Amino acid sequence: MAEKMKIIPLGGLNEIGKNMTIYEYGGEIIIVDCGMAFPGDDMYGIDLVIPDVSYLVKNRSRIRGLFLTHGHEDHIGGIPYVLKQVNIPIFCTRLTAGLIKLKLEEHGLTRSTKLTTVEAGQTVRAGKFNVEFIHVNHSIADSVAFAIHTKMGTVVHTGDFKIDSTPIDGEVIDLARFGELGKEGVLALCSDSTNVERPGFTMSEKEVGKTFRRRFAGCDKRIIVTTFASNVHRIQQVIDAAVENGRKVAVTGRSMENIMKVSTELGYMKVPRNTLMDVNKIKGLPKNKQVIITTGSQGEEMSALYRMAFSTHKQVELGPGDLVIISASAIPGNEKTISRVVDELYRKGVDVLYNRSDMLHVSGHACQEEQKILHALVKPRFFIPVHGEQRMLQIHTQLAMAMGMDRNHIAVAENGSVIELTTKTMKINGSVPAGEVFIDGSGVGDVGAVVLRDRKRLAEDGMVTVVLPVSSHNGDLLAPPEIVTRGFIYVKESEEMMAELQRVAAEAAEGVSRRRRDDGELRSAVKSAISNYLYKTTKRSPMIIPVVTRL
Repeated sequence: MAEKMKIIPLGGLNEIGKNMTIYEYGGEIIIVDCGMAFPGDDMYGIDLVIPDVSYLVKNRSRIRGLFLTHGHEDHIGGIPYVLKQVNIPIFCTRLTAGLIKLKLEEHGLTRSTKLTTVEAGQTVRAGKFNVEFIHVNHSIADSVAFAIHTKMGTVVHTGDFKIDSTPIDGEVIDLARFGELGKEGVLALCSDSTNVERPGFTMSEKEVGKTFRRRFAGCDKRIIVTTFASNVHRIQQVIDAAVENGRKVAVTGRSMENIMKVSTELGYMKVPRNTLMDVNKIKGLPKNKQVIITTGSQGEEMSALYRMAFSTHKQVELGPGDLVIISASAIPGNEKTISRVVDELYRKGVDVLYNRSDMLHVSGHACQEEQKILHALVKPRFFIPVHGEQRMLQIHTQLAMAMGMDRNHIAVAENGSVIELTTKTMKINGSVPAGEVFIDGSGVGDVGAVVLRDRKRLAEDGMVTVVLPVSSHNGDLLAPPEIVTRGFIYVKESEEMMAELQRVAAEAAEGVSRRRRDDGELRSAVKSAISNYLYKTTKRSPMIIPVVTRL
């Protein structure tokens, strides 16, 4: 019987974020990445979303390791929550390990987790898998792709990548190794589809550095720059432009402070002596000698830039003497929150530069020509587009076909699809559980679809509580029902409706109590009567909560 390998994406398909892929061969499992996604507008109260890992929990004895491509939240954000359910050894590069250690400390998982750092170019043996780390360029340092070697063949998993011929750290993507793998023979390629809609090449990170230097030169204002905290090379370029122009730098925002600490300790960021200052002390300098690097490029409500914009930041007060540079593009879904912050900054008289107006951001993901180069080098027998919404996966499929691939050798899958490979065939054979698990405060998965539906309904239509005082002796109503509403109507202005609701509830209750039925039937009858009445008169469906008190 032909040997089989299974590739099972648990996240990252038909969505941006929560990337996670299972590789299964010879009865053993390795996992690539373990990300999170931000909640949608309709996920009331949810902090973040992680993949459903019930399949991994069930098969925990077969797992040999979790391999991480890089340190972005959509690839590592789910780790603490997953480790609480199943303990897995982790393999990653040094900067990624530094960022994960912060998470493990925060969640009290440092002792129980085995974390191994690996350099690009090295190979890790994990059961029947040999996982080779290959250096790639991305918008965070120390990013890698994997060549996953088994006796059956090699699968190349790119992670997030681009081809940058002038990277900040001088480390160009290891195209030579991809070419060698292509010559040796690659069974399958799983490649990042995030930017595949864009023709051409992605610009080099150095272009943003040029913009910073141009904007900083001769500027007489205080400069506040916000970018993704994880973009170490971007922060390095802000610092370099500041030093060139005789400015001191302060950093504000927890994630930005954390990344500065980790990346300078590990040598990924080089800050000249006497450049950094405390945000409280830098205020004593003239405005044209200050640069503040801050979190908040996505308009997040608790971020430092948001607090500056809405005057709740304890140390930084913004006004007409300030220039804010937003060096990031909006993650889909965050456009509204960013607009609110930008509007508020303009209201304060602040100058604002954001992505549309200059070369202030470049993507970390490959455009079409870079994808073609990779496909041409790797020459895979089978192809699975990953990391993208449906249109991106389909466009990536078309690109692979334009490179000469057979459509039957390409799998556009769903999260949970079991993609089964032999050396000659590929098919989707069934699925495993792969939904969304919601994190709300410290609760993992205790808020499900039913609770979300209730929250949505409460947010849209409000709630009506009907309190029914009933005699425990004969079941009669002892007083008119009490009606309490929240988020539905303002009581004082709707006395007529409140009186009508009392009448409808009393009638329904009396109809049931005459038949001496139980509390459940009483609640059901009142709920149904009130619900019908309200829909007829208001065309709204608030949540109805009948409460029976036996006296």
